[in-house]
Amino acid sequence: QVQLVESGGGSVQAGGSLRLSCAASGYTSSRTFVTWFRQAPGKEREGVATIYTHSGGTAYADSVTGRFTISQDNAKNTVYLQMNSLKPEDTAMYYCAAEGIGFRRESYKYWGQGTQVTVSS
Repeated sequence: QVQLVESGGGSVQAGGSLRLSCAASGYTSSRTFVTWFRQAPGKEREGVATIYTHSGGTAYADSVTGRFTISQDNAKNTVYLQMNSLKPEDTAMYYCAAEGIGFRRESYKYWGQGTQVTVSS
């Protein structure tokens, strides 16, 4: 059974940093997208950063480009999201998802339970 477990969320002040982790178990596909999505209250879930695990290729939403970095540790089956220069508008529940395509939310087969990020001004 595939499981994705996020961790690393918390509360920080604007300008601060957090690193989220998404630990995967139960699947062995090395050719998949793993994507971080976020959802703020009253808003749709949006893609933030994605990585294609085979090549390591990445893509980012415009709103986080230059501030967030997605990376992977294949030995640990873990994908990270380093978030720097955080802004209050980054406040959301962050989810990782696997076995989908890029930022196409509906395409993802597996989702984690989410980790809350709160940024205060």
